[in-house]
This record gives sequence, structure tokens and C-alpha cells, in this order.
Amino acid sequence: MIKHIVMWKLKDHAEGADRAANARKMKEMLDACANLVPGILAFEVAIAQPDLEATYDVVLYSAFASKEALDAYQSHPEHQALKPFFGAVRDARQCMDYAL
Repeated sequence: MIKHIVMWKLKDHAEGADRAANARKMKEMLDACANLVPGILAFEVAIAQPDLEATYDVVLYSAFASKEALDAYQSHPEHQALKPFFGAVRDARQCMDYAL
């Protein structure tokens, strides 16, 4: 099993919207990818909540049955289509993949 965790810190304003609107749009776009390929075991997207500690605005927690499943997800055209918007609205990105 491969865990894939990504966090994004967003710009205050980008693509004609504020940080909160872009975070909601990112979550909606990511949620649409939850079943793109076989081998996705878990897929959870969250937005920072005002009453809880967070240093990033959006997080993706996902688990894949294999490295091949993760690779298939990452190269899928629908996943690739997210990158221009995400690149335009993000200030920083952190990622960690690890095997169990």
C-alpha cells in the first residue's frame, strides 16, 4: 500500500477569487478524482477549518493499492487537468508518499 498526502497553501487572491473560494473549488475538483483508477483505497480532501489548527489550506489524504495505481492516478488526464488551476492558485505545496 502507498499513502499519498499533499497539502496546499493558497494565495490570498488568484484566478479572480479569494483563498476560501479557491479552496472550495480545489476540493470539488479533487473530489471528482476519487474513483479515477482502480486501486484507490482511500481518498479524502479537507479544507482548513477556522476553529482547528492548520498551516495549509487544503489537504489530500489518499491510499493506493500499489505504486502502479498511484502512477496511473497521477498520469490520468483528469488529474493532469487540475494542474494549471492548482499551479495558479497555490503559494506552496508539500507532498509525501510512503509505503506500508
